[in-house]
Amino acid sequence: MLADNYRQVLKNIQDACQAVGRDPKEVTLVAVSKTKPVEMLQQVYDAGARVFGENKVQEIMDKYDHLPGDIRWQMIGHLQRNKVKYIVDKVDMIHSVDSYRLAQTIETEAAKKNVAVSVLLEVNVAEEESKFGLKMDEVLPLVQQISELPHVQVKGLMTIAPFVSNPEDNREIFRKLKKLSVDIEAKNINNTTMSVLSMGMTCDYMVAVQEGATMVRVGTGIFGERDYSADK
Repeated sequence: MLADNYRQVLKNIQDACQAVGRDPKEVTLVAVSKTKPVEMLQQVYDAGARVFGENKVQEIMDKYDHLPGDIRWQMIGHLQRNKVKYIVDKVDMIHSVDSYRLAQTIETEAAKKNVAVSVLLEVNVAEEESKFGLKMDEVLPLVQQISELPHVQVKGLMTIAPFVSNPEDNREIFRKLKKLSVDIEAKNINNTTMSVLSMGMTCDYMVAVQEGATMVRVGTGIFGERDYSADK
């Protein structure tokens, strides 16, 4: 069942790409596996998934040694500075950098382990009170600051769009983030690319793909509804 779900999401991505003349190879599906047991992740891995997203450092730590070593772990949740040291050498990318202080901590811990860490800046495009992330006009100054940090590489932008029943309602949000990434790319800032646009979740990823997403984060669409009682 999970394998079927995974393949269906891939097919939907393919259809969304086809609708706007994009190559599906440009889009990476992140299987968002937060709160899900290792056995379920293994099933989706066996169906072909290699990129998994987690919200909590502890879950990455718990699952890391129990699953194949070629998984590219994505940290997609809010990251506390005191937890950075546990994951700098384990994750493929951190999607949720929204302050210079956090970037500095990543720099310090990455230098200790002699690794370069790929990060995305989290942008709260809709300016929702309940969400983390930078305002649109805060992004460029932060990119410029982080570009000076040798062990931190900005690879693009991420947003968590509002939860909507009609995915079309978020099209404008995705469009704005894409435009911002193009504007920043044009400035040719050192140690910085805008090659990754992480946007779109189960309810709206097909619209996000049409608007230029290169990573979509799908949990419910693959794993089914999450059991939030596991969070308590």
